[in-house]
Order: sequence, then structure tokens, then C-alpha cells
Amino acid sequence: MATAVMALVISTSIMVLARGFNNLDSARNLSYASQLLQSELEKMRLTQWGDGTTAGTGHTGITSFATTPTALTIDSSFYSTNDAGSRMTLTRTAADVHTGMIQVTYTISWANFDGHVMTQSYTTYYGQKGLYDFISL
Repeated sequence: MATAVMALVISTSIMVLARGFNNLDSARNLSYASQLLQSELEKMRLTQWGDGTTAGTGHTGITSFATTPTALTIDSSFYSTNDAGSRMTLTRTAADVHTGMIQVTYTISWANFDGHVMTQSYTTYYGQKGLYDFISL
């Protein structure tokens, strides 16, 4: 009887540990993805409006952002070879709101160690006269 109880305790504790490690991996990846998305938003803030009038029409600046999802390269200085960053993919999509303003969405996705695919997105508006030129409701 004692052996059966001990086996139940050990198997339950192993399941709890596995769940804890899975939650730790998910939290770490979510935090890491948020940092990468914030970094991309900061890079965009430093980009000039460009030579086009709407998203996807320019050759330089923010108006050269495509209106279809575009895969971006995550800077390898953010991660090591076996780190979570090597499992992440980042895309950017731009859409016109009105003349002189576009909506930019960054989406990052990754697979946790247990195989579940996770996604995080940040959306912001960029005005011709800066990020904070317009308020959109």
C-alpha cells in the first residue's frame, strides 16, 4: 500500500514540475517577444515618413512598408543559438488609415518547447508629422 501511495506522489510531483517548466517557458517567451516588438516600434519611431504618400508607395522611410505581411529579420545580437529568439518569426504589415497616416502591425510567433504555437501583436499608428500627430478612435 505504501508503495502505491509513494508512486502516486512521485508521478503527481513530476506532472506538476513539468507544468511549472512549461509555464516558465511560456512566460519567458512572452516577455522576450514583447521586448523584440518594443524594439521594432522604437526602430520605426526613428524612421522618417518617406517619399510616398501612403503605405507601400515609397522607396524610403515608413511609406515603403508593404501592405502585405513582410517577414523581418530578428537581430541575432538579441539571442544566442539555442535561445528562444532563434525559434521566433517576426512580420510587419502596414495599412492606410487616411492620407498622411498609416497603421503598422508587428506580429511575432513562436513554438514553445511543448509544441504550442504562440503569437503576440503590437499595433500603432504613424502620422506623416510623427507618431503622436493624430488620435484615432
